[in-house]
Amino acid sequence: MAVMANNKDAKNSMDTSKYVRYTSEQVEALERVYSECPKPSSLRRQQLIRECPILSNIEPKQIKVWFQNRRCREKQRKEASRLQTVNRKLTAMNKLLMEENDRLQKQVSQLVYENGYMRQQLQNASVAATDTSCESVVTSGQHQHNPTPQHPPRDASPAGLLSIAEETLAEFLSKAKGAAVDWVQMPGMKPGPDSIGIVAISNTCNGVAARACGLVGLDPTKVAEILKDRPSWLRDCRCLDVLTAFPTGNGGTIELLYMQTYAATTLASARDFWTLRYTTVLEDGSLVVCERSLSGTQGGPSIPPVQHFVRAEMLPSGYLIQPCEGGGSIIRIVDHMDLEPWSVPEVLRPLYESSTVLAQKMTIAALRRLRQIAQEATGEVVFGWGRQPAVLRTFSQRLSRGFNEAVNGFTDDGWSLMGSDGVEDVTIAINSSPNKHFGSQVTASNGLTTLGGGILCAKASMLLQNVPPALLVRFLREHRSEWADSNIDAYSAAALKASPYSVPGSRAGGFSGSQVILPLAHTVEHEEFLEVIKLEGHGITQEEAVLSRDMFLLQLCSGIDENAAGACAELVFAPIDESFADDAPLLPSGFRVIPLESRTDGSGGPNRTLDLASALEVGSAGTRTSGDSGANSNLRSVLTIAFQFTYESHLRENVAAMARQYVRSVVASVQRVAMALAPSRLSPHVGPRPPPGTPEALTLARWICQSYRLHIGVDLFRADCEASESVLKLLWHHSDAIMCCSVKSLPVFTFANQAGLDMLETTLVALQDISLDKILDENGRKSFFTDYGQIIQQGYAYLPAGICLSSMGRPASYDRAIAWKVLNDEDSTHCIVFMFMNWSFM
Repeated sequence: MAVMANNKDAKNSMDTSKYVRYTSEQVEALERVYSECPKPSSLRRQQLIRECPILSNIEPKQIKVWFQNRRCREKQRKEASRLQTVNRKLTAMNKLLMEENDRLQKQVSQLVYENGYMRQQLQNASVAATDTSCESVVTSGQHQHNPTPQHPPRDASPAGLLSIAEETLAEFLSKAKGAAVDWVQMPGMKPGPDSIGIVAISNTCNGVAARACGLVGLDPTKVAEILKDRPSWLRDCRCLDVLTAFPTGNGGTIELLYMQTYAATTLASARDFWTLRYTTVLEDGSLVVCERSLSGTQGGPSIPPVQHFVRAEMLPSGYLIQPCEGGGSIIRIVDHMDLEPWSVPEVLRPLYESSTVLAQKMTIAALRRLRQIAQEATGEVVFGWGRQPAVLRTFSQRLSRGFNEAVNGFTDDGWSLMGSDGVEDVTIAINSSPNKHFGSQVTASNGLTTLGGGILCAKASMLLQNVPPALLVRFLREHRSEWADSNIDAYSAAALKASPYSVPGSRAGGFSGSQVILPLAHTVEHEEFLEVIKLEGHGITQEEAVLSRDMFLLQLCSGIDENAAGACAELVFAPIDESFADDAPLLPSGFRVIPLESRTDGSGGPNRTLDLASALEVGSAGTRTSGDSGANSNLRSVLTIAFQFTYESHLRENVAAMARQYVRSVVASVQRVAMALAPSRLSPHVGPRPPPGTPEALTLARWICQSYRLHIGVDLFRADCEASESVLKLLWHHSDAIMCCSVKSLPVFTFANQAGLDMLETTLVALQDISLDKILDENGRKSFFTDYGQIIQQGYAYLPAGICLSSMGRPASYDRAIAWKVLNDEDSTHCIVFMFMNWSFM
């Protein structure tokens, strides 16, 4: 590569031209430096000239220009690559949408034809009545000449299984291409280049069914490998065993599978499936993985029922994976099941009869896993604490699996029931084989093998009315002090230490330390969070120096998007040691809230504003009309609670009594919170108030905008946004980081919009523990205290560019900032607002 550089100082020595052409050796030397340091300082450039004799005839200014041009070319190359990727994605998405549009057009034509036919039948009803006898004879004759086709006899031989596989393939392809099932778009799922895909659910069919089309940046073989490993992405999958596998003559593979899935609650039995899976390649190069249950109607081999499991049926389902031009794959997923709803209590049957629930748990989960792995491979996903994505995914899977094991309590895992204390509200199960339960996680150093006892689980389920699951779980996550007991937390943490410990007495609401949420990782669409919870100031007794002052929980939170129809909300946590080792033993406990009725589009959010957090997530808090109070009046959900504890053999009864008492106190606390969160049937204004001295979100947003216009002289947002909810939404989604801090000697943050929370890497609850001086560097602190008087007297001040530190210690630079004083309705100072413009992490 040859690059032309300006060489004004060498005019006298170069008569032919004022430009210099770099030699290949010079370019190679500069490229080596560029790979190590794309932006060398002046001293580094001079050092380079001294160390490389081949660059001795080049002026430092020319080398500076070379590096500028090189950075510019690199930036252009990356931008061109990004635009090409976006173009390929849009082209593939356009193809998907065109195919979906063609399918809908055919469906419309069919409906128009059927409508015309029915209209003609109604018009000719009188004529048809007179010809009933003749018509009956003709119909009867037709049936005689067209008998129902019979399937050829099939058995467990390869030929019989191949016949079943080919039939499964034909039925699956029909569903994947939009036929065979009456598909309707899933509520809340809007197609687009940034969406998870096009998701549809069955309108009327046998069982429940969901269909999705999407684009992923992985090759078809990798996509099939991930999707076939169902336990790695389907949280409800307990095990998937391949009992038999053999190749077919056309290059495909037939497998006989046995799969077990967890029950979502203690009130229902788990499901299992006996299926045939067929993998093959079509003539157009598409890769197909299809699957169906083997039963008496299809023929083929069978296996006997398994105790504690209900045999469910998988109708023809699978994955159609087409290679995408330019890289990646277009994938179509079909899930079609009959989950035997007759086997569960009537109140739970909506859970097993909802195609929306199936779509959230299986179909969308598969697309999300593919998208997550694709973005991890490209480096687009940033994880905290230096952990690799695979390690963090493993932590999430272990938390979810451990909680599912606790809820189900299978006997083959070593669980058995203890006798009750006369009240059947809480179930106690024990596992006297912790080695079997923990597997390879148990080591002699973590204290679990020296128990001489085992694991005890206290669990309960109850029905909730009129409270959105997402709102309840979000409250439990952000307000742990409302239900947790610090003594019980400390007891659970002591299981990770080799020292002995005693059984504490449960004291509901005895949380004594503060809670800090430290983000660890999240999925691409932020539907699931993995985080570390730091609980400060814990200990069973003050005299016990063995326990650390702070304790930590590894926590998994999912389903807190209130617009996700049919989504289950979960909060699962487990105590961890300070070392936070990759193979640390986990004993998960937590909550799961399952909606029993899917919310329809436009049903709105909750009717309560407990604080700024609950108001801003949906942007619909505050004053409502009385007609809105019934929006969730028929919303029902099932709450399942499971808490696990270790015990020593001689303390088993004491731990069981403590666990019962604790779970009952947690249930009472959750019921109290649920009643507070539920909309009132009498008045939309009756309910919990915000914390004293804190205005509601809508009021604060109005004060911020009015004060900005008063002091700066222009509107923060466009003039046509007068509605309070519109102002709140615009403030929350503003691209610049906007933060409010108190007017005190040590200013503390009280509120931030989404960009502000991202900049500080924190949450609205943890934000209140961060003071202004913690995020500003030395220059920023000097600038703020210099301009503080101007802000109070004049009402605003412009701050120069600088650097802030997030709660995780990461530096974030900003081009400039504005600070202004916020006045309330009485014209007194309420807080100071900072707006950091064009910020980015360094």
